[in-house]
Amino acid sequence: MVTDTQRGPDGTSFATDDADLDALIRRIRQHIVRMVFEASSGHIGGSMSAAEIMSVLYTRIMRHDPQRPDWPERDRFVMSKGHATPVQYALLAELGYFPVEELETFRAKGTRLQGHSVLGKPPGVENSAGSLGMGLSFGLGMRLSARLAGADTRVWVLMGDGEQNEGQVWEAAMAASHHAAEGLIALIDKNGIQNDDHTASTMVTEPLDSKYESFGWAVRSGVDGHDTGAVEEALRWASEVRGQPACVIFDTVKGRGVSFMEGNPGFHGAPPSPEQYEQALAELGVTPEAQQ
Repeated sequence: MVTDTQRGPDGTSFATDDADLDALIRRIRQHIVRMVFEASSGHIGGSMSAAEIMSVLYTRIMRHDPQRPDWPERDRFVMSKGHATPVQYALLAELGYFPVEELETFRAKGTRLQGHSVLGKPPGVENSAGSLGMGLSFGLGMRLSARLAGADTRVWVLMGDGEQNEGQVWEAAMAASHHAAEGLIALIDKNGIQNDDHTASTMVTEPLDSKYESFGWAVRSGVDGHDTGAVEEALRWASEVRGQPACVIFDTVKGRGVSFMEGNPGFHGAPPSPEQYEQALAELGVTPEAQQ
């Protein structure tokens, strides 16, 4: 049976109050914009939509230790939508897994901060990812392995809603239910956009909640993915599910935090122009002087 979580070996939290958490989320979005702009490449929209989900998970729910990335009792996080590395790198840097200054090397030749996830680069990255649809299978394997070893650790898998088009997702969902994979938790960042179009135009996957329920999962849907209180409550619910895997479906906005990016398919994987960059940072609370 999976036990209740703590944040680190001493049980301390990384964001002590809501103001700290809000400030962290704002800095993460600022990092994302800077990283993608400086690299002239990167997936900005889906990184922005996941900022609250990942920040709450890492600061209030998940058991981990930035000073000991290989701590055996840690929970595991799998970035299945592996192109959304900007939000993952920004959060890991802010929490102390590696220096914040290293974010400037995003997508540079020879950097640890590649455009898609690479296992162990930087510390805290638990999986390699490229093509969508593999993360849930990866996470299931990690959870079953931990169970065989008698480890009470959770595995959190972040997916996109466009990713639900992949058949491997549903093979993994069926297998997870068959194996009663308690402690495997799927988080779906449902921002309604994939690549250069809306998900509903590419392939209708709704109703996602009913589909996962029919596959034997406990499901919480309709969660506001930008309300940190709602996110925390849903994640705590998921962490307490027993006897079966759990799935939380978050309603989010692609490009959240920057007006011209929000809900805009054009910012799935495109950097902002210099003028847009300045506007984005201003909307995220960076003064013109600090932009220099």
